[in-house]
Amino acid sequence: MDIDNLNYDDKGLIPAIIQDSISFNVLMLGYMNKDSLQQTLNTGEVTFFSRSKQRLWTKGETSGNKLLLKSIEFDCDKDALLIKAEQLGPTCHLENYSCFKSEKKNSFSIITELEAVIDKRKDQPIEKSYVASLLDKGVKEIAKKVTEEAGETSIAAVTNDGRLVDESADLLFHLLVLLKNQNYSFEDVLKELNNRSSN
Repeated sequence: MDIDNLNYDDKGLIPAIIQDSISFNVLMLGYMNKDSLQQTLNTGEVTFFSRSKQRLWTKGETSGNKLLLKSIEFDCDKDALLIKAEQLGPTCHLENYSCFKSEKKNSFSIITELEAVIDKRKDQPIEKSYVASLLDKGVKEIAKKVTEEAGETSIAAVTNDGRLVDESADLLFHLLVLLKNQNYSFEDVLKELNNRSSN
C-alpha cells in the first residue's frame, strides 16, 4: 500500500473507519497519520494518531483490547480508510463491543461477542462461569461436548421435535469454545470456506 499517495488533511491526518472483519459492523472511527499507518502495516496492530495526546496510540496498549489488522482499503478520493480488524476484547473504552450504539446489529455480531467472552474467560477465569469451567477441563472434555451437541442436533432434525435451532445454537457455542481452546477463531473457519468456494 502506497501511503504517500493518500490525501491527508492539512494536519497530516486521515480518518479511519474500523470494521469488524467477521460481522462487518462498524466498531469505531479514529485518525491516522503516515507514521501510525506505517506502524499498523508493520506490526499488524491498528495504531492511530491521538489528537488529544498528540502522539501515536496503539489501540489496546493499556487495556489489552487490541485490534488486529486484516485489511485496509481507501475510498475513491483517497481521503478515508476502511480497516477490517479482529477484536481482542471490546473496542469501546466503555467496554462495549462497538463505539456505535445501533439497534440493528448484523447477525454475525453475536459470534464476535461470544468469542470476546470466551477469550476473557480464558485469560481471566471467573468462578461459576460455565465457559471458564469448560476451558479448565481441557480439549478432550470440550470435544466431547461438541460431539454430544452434534448428536442432539442430528436427533432434533430427524425427530422434528422443534428443537433444531436450540440444539444448533448449543453446537455452535461449544464449537466456538473448542476453536478458541485451540487458538483458532470463527474467522479461520470462514476463511477456509471462502478458499473452498474460490476453487
